[in-house]
Amino acid sequence: MEMVQRKLHQKKRQVMIFITLILSWEAGSETIRYSVLEETESGTFVANLTKDLGLRMGELAARGARVVFKGNRQHLRLDPGTCDLLLNDKLDREELCGSTEPCVLPFQVLLENPFQLFQAALVIRDVNDHAPEFPAREMQLKISEITIPGKVFPLKMAQDLDAGSNGLQSYIISSNPHFHILTRNRKDGRKSPELVLDKALDREEQPELRLTLTALDGGSPPLSGTTEIQILVLDSNDNAPEFAQEFYEAQVPENSSLGSLVITVSARDLDAGSFGEVSYALFQVDDVNEPFEINANTGEIRLKKKLDFEEFQSYQVDIEATDGGGLSGKCSVVIKVLDVNDNAPQLTMSSLTSPIPENLPEILVAVFSVSDADSGHNQQVICSIHDNLPFVLRPSVENFYTLVTEGALDREERAEYNITITVTDMGTPRLKTEHNITVLVSDVNDNAPSFTQTSYTLWVRENNSPVLHIGSVSATDTDAGANAQVTYSLLPPPDPLVPLASLVSINPDNGHLFALTSLDYEALRAFEFHVGATDRGSPALSSQALVRVLVADANDNAPFVLYPLQNASAPCTELVPRAAEPGYLVTKVVAVDGDAGQNAWLSYQLLKATEPGLFGVWAHNGEVRTARLLSERDAPKQRLVVLVKDNGEPPLSASVTLHVLLVDGFSQPYLPAPEAEAAAAAPADPLTVYLVVALASVSSLFLFSVLVFVAVRLCRRGGAASAGRCPVAEGHFPGHLVDVSGTGTLSQSYQYEVCLMGGTGSGEFKFLKPIVPSLMSEGAGMDTAENANFINRLGFN
Repeated sequence: MEMVQRKLHQKKRQVMIFITLILSWEAGSETIRYSVLEETESGTFVANLTKDLGLRMGELAARGARVVFKGNRQHLRLDPGTCDLLLNDKLDREELCGSTEPCVLPFQVLLENPFQLFQAALVIRDVNDHAPEFPAREMQLKISEITIPGKVFPLKMAQDLDAGSNGLQSYIISSNPHFHILTRNRKDGRKSPELVLDKALDREEQPELRLTLTALDGGSPPLSGTTEIQILVLDSNDNAPEFAQEFYEAQVPENSSLGSLVITVSARDLDAGSFGEVSYALFQVDDVNEPFEINANTGEIRLKKKLDFEEFQSYQVDIEATDGGGLSGKCSVVIKVLDVNDNAPQLTMSSLTSPIPENLPEILVAVFSVSDADSGHNQQVICSIHDNLPFVLRPSVENFYTLVTEGALDREERAEYNITITVTDMGTPRLKTEHNITVLVSDVNDNAPSFTQTSYTLWVRENNSPVLHIGSVSATDTDAGANAQVTYSLLPPPDPLVPLASLVSINPDNGHLFALTSLDYEALRAFEFHVGATDRGSPALSSQALVRVLVADANDNAPFVLYPLQNASAPCTELVPRAAEPGYLVTKVVAVDGDAGQNAWLSYQLLKATEPGLFGVWAHNGEVRTARLLSERDAPKQRLVVLVKDNGEPPLSASVTLHVLLVDGFSQPYLPAPEAEAAAAAPADPLTVYLVVALASVSSLFLFSVLVFVAVRLCRRGGAASAGRCPVAEGHFPGHLVDVSGTGTLSQSYQYEVCLMGGTGSGEFKFLKPIVPSLMSEGAGMDTAENANFINRLGFN
């Protein structure tokens, strides 16, 4: 069932056309006919097509008019300026049509946009340019002297290539007392001469006669051809040969092999002896065109040359039978050639449009005609194309077809079609012709460029060199030619404050992006913008993609020490009681780094110390603590150099110098800085000494009084004395210092305390504890654990 449906579907795509000899335009209309004389000069005006077809001036040129003849022989042409119909070359009627009259050459006028076909015909009128011509310059007849007057003797015909009135019309014979000439019209339309005996011959009186036979055509003036007839008068041979039939008919297929028997003719002679022996011969032989031969003894007519139905459909052959005495008889044989399917159909392409635009339905692709030189059923043809193609065949007028698109084509889906048009006849066996055409689909700009990614993320390390290639974007367009050529551009940023034009640029041809300036991570960490891709079609289509540029941090900022401040005129000095336990917090080095990430991770280490092993530095927070118990042997003045280093590559660092004084208690006078010792060691003036001593005594007495007063007031405050707390002096660091990495930088306000603990004989200096209420209650308990952990991490027991 499926196979039957498939065959039915295929038959729907096939179109049958019957090739006939009748030329027609459309139903109810006639073919336009034009006529010219043969041998007319090339370029001669034939007709005004615009007027004859009822078209507007210039419409023929606008619609691409063309003249199409069968076999692509262009006998006419259109004048490109006036669109008049002109002769393309000299025409020879005899060459084009032979003896066929009238000589009609059908042609078509093909118009495109929209498609239209007009049927027309060119009639070639004959001129008298050929004289009649006999096959031989002399004929010979043998006539017995006892022949009765009235006897008719057929003669060989003359031939005239002209047709109609210009063809052969009559024969005349030179004046004589015995014969006159008779012109007979044959069934094939030709005219043959017959010699009629008017007066009996006498061999003894005149054994031989010579007559002149003249053939005349109907031209003006008439042209003629002559031949001489030699008549030999024979002695008494009473009977001439006689054929069984005066007229024979035979049929022979055109594909018959050479030597095939066509027909056998037979003649009898009533005489005896040599006068009764009959031999056969072709009466009028054209060695060039005669395809038959006859056996002189048997009368068998056989094929000696291949037949072609398309060239000659029938032959009339005259046979002569001659006896031993020279008398002869004649008969005619009409041989009809039977058509066989020996000609494959022919396809003539009249118009082919390639390429054709996409997205348009029912586009006229090709106009062509089909023909088959055979006849009858062998001439019927079927036209078809493959089913899987988006094209259809439509029959037009006469034997023309149009090939049109079945729907809109998509070049991006398929840009080229190879179409095979198959023309098959209905003969047996079936013959077919295949014609291949290639149809290209031209591009229409119906696809916008498409980026390979909807968004792009690019990384650029800061401090880059200007005009650095930082990445690329890429877009493709499925169209072709200029419609697929993509141009890239930067689109205006949504934020007008972003100076995009000074940051990046793009190569419009390949989408390469460049950083125009050196980027600074600390100033601009990221920015984004849109890139547009526009094709060069008409109208232009475009698309866009988002580009994010992330600036990668480079280690270009060294650590900066916030505390202690480095002041050469007043260096910072820390006081440490000699009774301090191991892990005692001396101070904390505070530093920041302007970089980010691991480039801002800071580590601390003790670079130099007066007594190595006495102090240690916490690597992660910069706290300086005692590493062991202090002794009297330790120098009271210690100088420490702390190195602050970031984690970048390569690492950057800074150093800070600390001065530490070991004191027995905070009641001990302040020891001068190392820089002041040289001045103190110099001998003083006696007057200066007295003044200093007096001033010191008065100051000591005043200080003592103040301390007593303060002690009394403090003792009255039981809460303060029982809690063992000291007044707190607070100091704050600037609030703009923000920690970007979580290490090495102050993240909140700090306080420092100086407490004098009664009864201990020693003082403690605590520096940089965070002011966090929840942590203040943990106070003393955490100091001991903190000191122990610090000592263990430093490697001291």
